[in-house]
Amino acid sequence: MKKIVITVFLLMIATHLCAAEPIKIGMITTLSTKAGYLGEDIRDGFKLAIAQEDGKLGGIPVELMVEDDGRKPGKGKQIAERFIKRDKAKILTGIVFSNVAMAVVPKVVRDNVVYLSTNAAPSKLAGKGCNPNYFSVSYQNDNLDEVVGQYVTEAGHKSVYLIAPNYPAGKDHLAGFKRYYQGEIKGEVYTKLGQADYAAEIATLRAAQPEAVFFFLPGGMGINFLKQYSQAGLADEIPVYGPAFSFDERILKAVGPAALGVKNGSQWTHDLDNPANVQFVKAYQEAYGRTPTLYASQGYDTARLIGSALQAVAGNLDDLEKFKAALRKADFASVRGNFSFGTNQHPVQDVYIREVIKTEDGYTNSTVKKVFANHVDAYASECKM
Repeated sequence: MKKIVITVFLLMIATHLCAAEPIKIGMITTLSTKAGYLGEDIRDGFKLAIAQEDGKLGGIPVELMVEDDGRKPGKGKQIAERFIKRDKAKILTGIVFSNVAMAVVPKVVRDNVVYLSTNAAPSKLAGKGCNPNYFSVSYQNDNLDEVVGQYVTEAGHKSVYLIAPNYPAGKDHLAGFKRYYQGEIKGEVYTKLGQADYAAEIATLRAAQPEAVFFFLPGGMGINFLKQYSQAGLADEIPVYGPAFSFDERILKAVGPAALGVKNGSQWTHDLDNPANVQFVKAYQEAYGRTPTLYASQGYDTARLIGSALQAVAGNLDDLEKFKAALRKADFASVRGNFSFGTNQHPVQDVYIREVIKTEDGYTNSTVKKVFANHVDAYASECKM
């Protein structure tokens, strides 16, 4: 009898020790190249949520493991494999670029690991390639372009010229714009990912004489394009539009007046007036000394969503179905305000037009209007889950 009591006691201790182990979350993101600040902001937003709970999410201790994919799909796959096999992580997140996501996510979800997107959300993973283990917390790639297409149509521009990098997100973003734009497409150009010189594209654009330009060039690509576009004397002749990715606060600091007045589409802005966002912006500025970007807000929301689900299952990931059910409820206060998941586990959310303005602190975005309310992505009907 004494041996049985001791054995039970030891098992109880072992169970308690196991329960006390922090939940491991693997973050694969881009921290190098000229786009490295995108991953930094995602990481910093995520870490802020953890710091606000003293190392926990939803009251459950977590360990965030972060590695740089260098914007390389192959490297992203290697990191994911290490997180899963070596570290036994059941939750992965953080990828910035869609080409990396397409290389990593399908294998990860087949391995029965939950992946939550803080940014990249290619159409193939929203429609026929959807999966119960895959959640996009950011958007579906096309969303922030659809709102601009609608706005540019309403603004009366009868023709536009389109530019984006030649990779999955570039094609998704231009497809999203065209879905809602009702005028003439004067040209549709796909550039090299990471391209720095846009002289040839700008010359061709000028010759086409469009009434407006829509471009998707995130990170350093957007900085270079906007500067060169302004230097070519076109900024005052042909207005530029784009999604938020080319007009975040860190890009605007580098671009300066060349971006002033540009309208862009987003599901979030730092001036959205809801309690969760007000406290997030203040806390982020205090922690990092800068205004949060869209990427930071997405990292923060992803962490808060994970926290809500971990709390619901008391930190037990042995039954992933219960954890995923808790994620689907989206029982957290999003910095965006309205937030829920559609049938393909992509956000149903409001989408806005913002304008680049100048303040005493420099250049930033100001919300102009809500264009879509509770917007559902175009691929949800193709998802059979």
